[in-house]
Amino acid sequence: MTFWPTLEHWSVQIPLHTNHYRMAALAETGFVKMADLPFEVPVAEWENLEYLDWKSGGDTNFAPLASADGQLDCRGFWDKGKTDKDALWTSNADLAPTLRNYIAGVGANFGRVRIIKLEPQDHETALRSFHRDDNNRFNPDNEGWVVRNWIELTDDPDSYMLLMEPGADGLPDPSTEVRVPLPQWSRFTVDTQRLWHVVVHNGTAPRYALITSLESGPVLEHWIDSQLPVSV
Repeated sequence: MTFWPTLEHWSVQIPLHTNHYRMAALAETGFVKMADLPFEVPVAEWENLEYLDWKSGGDTNFAPLASADGQLDCRGFWDKGKTDKDALWTSNADLAPTLRNYIAGVGANFGRVRIIKLEPQDHETALRSFHRDDNNRFNPDNEGWVVRNWIELTDDPDSYMLLMEPGADGLPDPSTEVRVPLPQWSRFTVDTQRLWHVVVHNGTAPRYALITSLESGPVLEHWIDSQLPVSV
């Protein structure tokens, strides 16, 4: 029996329609694919970090590079009374200077910055973790909507992020399914509070990726525009 979320799933209650500033680049589909990262990151910057046993989207561990208070903590910022913005670097960031400088170079307000280590999981297993994110709890309506950016650190071209829009009942609408492939250095920005999402990891080794919460606004829009693939 294929798993499918029900109306009792916690994601259904997460707000979709608010007065926060949202970006035009994500208006149509809720996500945008960017050009591949134009440089390589040393493997040590994700393998030599301190990981926490924190489950989200499957059998996962996370290495926080930035958190609500600079501590190695995977909990939502709301546990500290904060929106997922105004993060402080952790001790892991000192071991990942390339990634730290990349995030700082975006220029937008950032929240959680974490490297995810995801063990292999097939489509059926991944669906059990299908969810939407609560990115904007405590976020004032006159500020920017928080979205998330990914960089794929390992090469998993047969794996993909599964995305679906919510239907009228709040549950994922299969007719809107999109699969974003995950080769090394690929990048994309997703409104993960809007879209149901999970990664189907068809590899045989852990998949690593950098996930960063970023505040929507003109600064982030300009940066995304500068990082789009060049048309030929």
